[in-house]
Amino acid sequence: MLKKFVAEMTGTMVLVLLGCGAAVFNSGGVLEAGWVLTVAFAFGLSVVAMAYTIGGISGCHINPAITVAAWLSGRMKCAEASVYIAAQIVGAFIGSAVLYLLVSGGITTGGVTTTGANNFASGGLMTAAVAETVFTFIFVLVVLGTTYKTNNASKFAGLAIGLTLVLVHIVCIPITGTSVNPARSIAPAFFAGGEALGNLWVFVVFPLVGAVLAALVWKVFEAKNQE
Repeated sequence: MLKKFVAEMTGTMVLVLLGCGAAVFNSGGVLEAGWVLTVAFAFGLSVVAMAYTIGGISGCHINPAITVAAWLSGRMKCAEASVYIAAQIVGAFIGSAVLYLLVSGGITTGGVTTTGANNFASGGLMTAAVAETVFTFIFVLVVLGTTYKTNNASKFAGLAIGLTLVLVHIVCIPITGTSVNPARSIAPAFFAGGEALGNLWVFVVFPLVGAVLAALVWKVFEAKNQE
């Protein structure tokens, strides 16, 4: 279990450091296509890299929403899921701490954020809630499907998952900055404080709602496959 803890911690650290780092250190804004694509690919490629690095150790969840869905789908025990989530949050804090140190060290940030924290960029609470629920549902459903034991294309799961995350970010960044991952949101909000910390619950609750919905839908698909 220690190997899995370290793997999930490391993978989440890389995701937050590189994904949020791209948002912090690249010039642009949420309405500029170049900036959106840069950040989207940073998150997606981080997942691809980690999937093929730690996937054989822990499955490379690096996201509490995925872990919750895996638990609800019967792929892991509750105790193991708890260890995964703890590791992911620790890793996210490490990644955010590195970013905080870099920003504090005087590196100029040209982006719209200095921490990578999520916010209601447009549309307000209801729009953010719908976006985070729906896009997490899509992302987690792809994870469950591409990693299913009878999927003949499972060797390409890491690539499919990473590219799906890119697509999700392209659409969702202008709305919320894209969470679909509570760990990715918790740590940056802690370092940002203020409004980001006050809005954090949205980026914890609704990605988990999306994950639960994905697990329920996958149960239907799984039952059909077994008929």
